[in-house]
Amino acid sequence: MAEFRKVACLSDLPPGTSRRVEVEGRGVALFNVSGQLYAIAERCPHRGGPLSEGTVSGGNIVCPWHGWTFDVVTGHRVGFPEGMGSISTYRVRIEGEDVLVEC
Repeated sequence: MAEFRKVACLSDLPPGTSRRVEVEGRGVALFNVSGQLYAIAERCPHRGGPLSEGTVSGGNIVCPWHGWTFDVVTGHRVGFPEGMGSISTYRVRIEGEDVLVEC
């Protein structure tokens, strides 16, 4: 059964920001998009670019290395057929000031 693990404090992730966290040994990129938090795999499947350092535009993240773009909600690569270059997504839960990610 999947569990939620605390990875950050809500005050550490104001709207419009992102950060890299570890969940059970995996790198995860956390994003605050207009007050809604999302978690996806940290590394771009193209060349391993750090998605937490990318540019967020609406609900999409653009890899800082080569510009691959992903939907932070679904993990799907934007502009390509479903499954081509998709990345993992993780459920996020807020408990008080704690940000938890499902692992």
